[in-house]
Amino acid sequence: MLLAVVLVAGCARQDDDVLRFWAMGREAEVVTELIVDFEREHPGIRVEVQHIPWSAAHEKLLTAFAGDGLPDICQLGNTWMPEFAALGVLEPLQDRVDASPVVREDDYFPGIWGTNVIDGTLLGVPWYVDTRLLYYRKDILRAAGVERLPVTWEEWRVAMAAVQREVGPRRHAILMPLNEFEPQVSLALQQDAPMLRDDNGRGNFSSPGIGRALAFYVDMFEQGWAPAVSETQISNVWDEFFKGSFAFYLSGPWNIREFRRREPPALAGEWGTMALPGPDGPGAGIAGGTSLVLFRDSPRKEAAWKLVEYLSRPDVQKRFHAMIGNLPPRRSTWEDPALANDELSRAFRDQLERVEPTPQVLEWERIAQELRLATERVVRGRESQSEAMRRLDAKVDDILAKRRWVRARKAEAAP
Repeated sequence: MLLAVVLVAGCARQDDDVLRFWAMGREAEVVTELIVDFEREHPGIRVEVQHIPWSAAHEKLLTAFAGDGLPDICQLGNTWMPEFAALGVLEPLQDRVDASPVVREDDYFPGIWGTNVIDGTLLGVPWYVDTRLLYYRKDILRAAGVERLPVTWEEWRVAMAAVQREVGPRRHAILMPLNEFEPQVSLALQQDAPMLRDDNGRGNFSSPGIGRALAFYVDMFEQGWAPAVSETQISNVWDEFFKGSFAFYLSGPWNIREFRRREPPALAGEWGTMALPGPDGPGAGIAGGTSLVLFRDSPRKEAAWKLVEYLSRPDVQKRFHAMIGNLPPRRSTWEDPALANDELSRAFRDQLERVEPTPQVLEWERIAQELRLATERVVRGRESQSEAMRRLDAKVDDILAKRRWVRARKAEAAP
């Protein structure tokens, strides 16, 4: 019996030495290769990577929180940061960053770094970034007489009108599927007006600024430049792009690899990427991606921080990009020739200097879906924009009611 107790205790100590890292999707498969070198550099640390599908990640994290089973370190989507900050489970990281010779705040794109700062507290370090910009067909723009890429909304309008005249009624100037909210949010982020007001407690979609952005979005459909379809109604978006069904396509960095893989030889070099036009010049975009976070209750925070530093090193980020194509969040990593000399990636580098965080409330994903539904009703002619935005603000106010109540109770208790 004594031997059994000793063996069990020994196993428990072994498990306590294992650093538990939860990673999602394709990143979880790839990061295990990087972990091998980390463990070689830190022989006293062993890392166990748990692969979690994105479709199950949110529920698994909440279940782990309820059951006191959160890991030591985790990959967390930056739109989830406010929710887990509200739960109080994330470890503040500013002191560690200040003391780190590796993680340098001034080397990160400001908009991406800002997604990790919740109510003034740094809770994560960006791991990779995501944003949306335009893929375009050079040959179609050339045939339409568009001599230079648009940088303002007005130039973009002129270009889309010219393309539509060139391609005719059976094809379109741009594709923006109605089942996505990223185009509307990207355009709204280019305005001085915020999407939420009153300390993120109420909707602000009826404001003149957001109204201009959504009117510009809706006008693309009213002019016939964009088809009123969802992505499920398109047989294959990559094939349709190369068939010339549309000349502009708003999408993310993962499609660089997909378009390259599917590119017909005859169209080699006849497509590219460009930053989003804005109202008066190059425009803002969405600051997306994931970050690395530590959990407050972990007994292995020192070891977990060493892993964060390792995965944040520019040389490791270069390897990570080469393996999976995810964009690095540090400017210095972009100096690598593989990125700096890549024509298709350069537009993303440019766009990342102007990305902005979406509203940092735990209800944001619900709000974004409500925005998508409201704008789809307008595009399909079921509701006017003014009425749709009025109803959207009322819906958002309901969604944020608990947030306002909590803030009010904290204000009452402050004295």
